[in-house]
Amino acid sequence: MKELELKREFITLGQFLQVEDFAASGAEAKKIVKELDIRVNGEREDRRGRKLYGEDVVCVAGHEVLIKAWKSKK
Repeated sequence: MKELELKREFITLGQFLQVEDFAASGAEAKKIVKELDIRVNGEREDRRGRKLYGEDVVCVAGHEVLIKAWKSKK
């Protein structure tokens, strides 16, 4: 399973799709969430604004990614 380490507290599903190269833009991400089978922690998700936090598992078209928690530098 691939891992994505957060650079802040959370990332939206739309941003995730762009970072992981499933979408080239926010507009494309909006379209993709309606077309592809995207699951967050096993549940179907079609909101590109869904916030993803550390330990969430995102599955897009059979590709699983574990979101790693953000570690703040205090």
